[in-house]
Amino acid sequence: MTRVEAKIEAARADLESHDGVVVAFSGGVDSSVVAALAYDALGEDAIACTAKSETLPDAELEDAKRVAREIGIRHEIVAFSELESDAFVENDDDRCYHCRTMRLGEMIETARELGVETVCDGTNADDPGAGHRPGLQAVDELDVRSPLLDHDVTKADVRAIADHYGLSVADKPSMACLSSRIPTGLSVTEERLMRVERSEALLRQWGFDQFRVRDHDGLARIEVSPGELDRALEREFVETVRAELSELGFDHVTLDLHGYRTGSVSPDAEDDRDTDEPMVEDVFAARSGPDD
Repeated sequence: MTRVEAKIEAARADLESHDGVVVAFSGGVDSSVVAALAYDALGEDAIACTAKSETLPDAELEDAKRVAREIGIRHEIVAFSELESDAFVENDDDRCYHCRTMRLGEMIETARELGVETVCDGTNADDPGAGHRPGLQAVDELDVRSPLLDHDVTKADVRAIADHYGLSVADKPSMACLSSRIPTGLSVTEERLMRVERSEALLRQWGFDQFRVRDHDGLARIEVSPGELDRALEREFVETVRAELSELGFDHVTLDLHGYRTGSVSPDAEDDRDTDEPMVEDVFAARSGPDD
């Protein structure tokens, strides 16, 4: 038995010890692996639950539906709004704590309605050491189980287990919620979330794989993976994206020549880590004089 196979067996045995579980399910590779393990262990007593809100792109919701069908697990969708929370809208360093508290709260409520005692999430063994992660505090406070963390399943292990189960998301890039595109201190609004979602949908249509559109209050900063920078500089794309994002309400459209980087606007997003990079407006202030 390989090391990964041993972890699969341990996690599956752990899940099998419960009468049933509700898996907080985004359709990303981590939660998909937990859902696959839970379904393998418990069959119809395992339930995947996706919380639909303004911060979840429609494309990600459709992905979650598709992957749930792929696994064969029962899939419940609940709706809520983070924008009802002033603490979330304020967008301080603990935004992900407020978001995760509300999102997992919906999962717990759903589990109670279904008569299920255990809620699981997709936190893996690499997450606690990945910088400022206030969302993990919410997981701990709400007593949500994290099978991947409990059995030392790293991100590399997660992708190997996804391959083991034949999941189509085995190589899917990380995709944090849309609010992670808005710099800390800038209010999260429905308008900003919608224009980020539509902007990123455009990049997806152009075939980009790893990307973000950061919303700096009127300035769109596009990040793509370093290997895709050449394509992002092609004239046809440049002209199209400039026109389309201007229509969505951005005053300026820029391409970040550093390429896609985690942590380039906010220290608290699920895929955005601590960074010493200044915000865009601070860069402009430092470089522009009174006559600029």
